[in-house]
Amino acid sequence: MADLGDFITSKVRIKILELFFSNVGEMYHVRGIVREVKEEINAVRRELARLEGAGIVKKESRGNRVYYWLRTDYMLYGDLLSMVAKTTGLGLQIISNKKKIGRVSFVMFSGQFVRYKDPQKEDEVDILVVGDIVLPELATLIRVEESKRGREINYTVMSREELEFRKKRRDPFLLGILSGSRVMIIGDEEGLVS
Repeated sequence: MADLGDFITSKVRIKILELFFSNVGEMYHVRGIVREVKEEINAVRRELARLEGAGIVKKESRGNRVYYWLRTDYMLYGDLLSMVAKTTGLGLQIISNKKKIGRVSFVMFSGQFVRYKDPQKEDEVDILVVGDIVLPELATLIRVEESKRGREINYTVMSREELEFRKKRRDPFLLGILSGSRVMIIGDEEGLVS
């Protein structure tokens, strides 16, 4: 199973990146980060300095606290966001339980879902799953994530044949899903949209 440890050697840095990219838009002070990642304060400070030097995070002093947050203008921001989505939370659960879920061709998370933002429209789809799916297994994983997030997750499941049929017919529902920002959890983006 792939994870961030395959190419990032610092376990503290991995924990900090997972914290920030699992809570995009949040600001953290140093001691809050220490509590969340359960590591020594000096190790956390050292990694935060490295991340700031690389341009991944930004810092600001407010009173006697120093706050850190992600820089969305960082060149590899989207790539890191995608990697964390695949190696933590629901993405990790779907990949780990792929055989139980069925024959999965594609799993796509919407950009809003990965960034932990609520859908802008009520009918907006958070997750698209394509393949021969065992719905009760998938629903169980999604219910766990719903309880963590405290909101309902909108997901759509369709077979490969239905996906191809809808693409040929230029189905407005499918085009709406595919026109937004997305992160591919399983499968290739080009295979999904072409």
